[in-house]
Amino acid sequence: MLITGQGEEKLHQATDDQAVHVILGPTASGKSALALALAKKTGAEIISADSRQIYRELDIGSAKPSAESLRDIKHHFINEKDIGEPFTAGDFAIEAIERIHNIHRKGLRAIVTGGSTLYLQGLLEGFADLPPGNQEIRKKLLHELECTGKDELYKKLLLIDPEQAATLDPTKTQRLIRSLEIIEITGISVTELQARGKKAQTGIRFLVWGLSMPREKLYNRINQRTEEMLEAGLLAEAAMLHHNYRAMLAHHNISALQSVGYQELFQYFDGKIDLAKAIDLIKQHTRNYAKRQLTFFKNRLDVTWADAPENESELAALVERLANL
Repeated sequence: MLITGQGEEKLHQATDDQAVHVILGPTASGKSALALALAKKTGAEIISADSRQIYRELDIGSAKPSAESLRDIKHHFINEKDIGEPFTAGDFAIEAIERIHNIHRKGLRAIVTGGSTLYLQGLLEGFADLPPGNQEIRKKLLHELECTGKDELYKKLLLIDPEQAATLDPTKTQRLIRSLEIIEITGISVTELQARGKKAQTGIRFLVWGLSMPREKLYNRINQRTEEMLEAGLLAEAAMLHHNYRAMLAHHNISALQSVGYQELFQYFDGKIDLAKAIDLIKQHTRNYAKRQLTFFKNRLDVTWADAPENESELAALVERLANL
């Protein structure tokens, strides 16, 4: 809890009793639309738990809210960082808690929405006390990665800690290496370590809602949204990023640009695949990402699930339900 003057402290305590709705779910499930409608209904400010929307140049590919939405409702953690500027899940958890308290001190409500799994876990649960890195073990794992490839390392994690493996993208090695490093240092799976972690004491009461829909319908939405992003100019946006950050991309040190929707188009610009293949891969990788999100939310967080609204009347009904809690 923030330290304030006596009068401010009373207001802080009173407003912190107001629940903070957290709206999560897989990509393309309608989180942003629900959060925006609920914010308009309740006069709330929105905390974006999206690790890409915080970057200024990632617009279409990050499914950033429209300029009109950003004008209508105060959003936090959108367009606040330059590409390449570090911002971790731990940074988000600390800053989001502080901003929620500040919103409450103004007598307003806060809504958290997004799909970045570690951002949400850090905010809602805190992080377990994980061991510091071990250079010797990491060096050995990196050598193993170079000799056998990421697929073999992923299979190794899958055998030891299948729940953690299910939340990772096998094509990205940073969290894969770290997971195996933690297991070798501690002799305990990452899943078990996280389960032992203490729940974050934030002074905030969170109500966590997940939007769900039949898998086939979700995948159709993902495919449709990919086409809509392309029509909105995703190709041109990716081309601009590829041109501006070509040198940094060559060294694979910008995690924001290694995300789905951009990395596939970068492969197209580099002549590795054709455009049709790139588009197919965006859809496929987004579906894979949605599956990992669902696995994480169901295994790691305490979520109340609701059917994702499919029309305006269903959206209005769910907004009414949440606004009265």
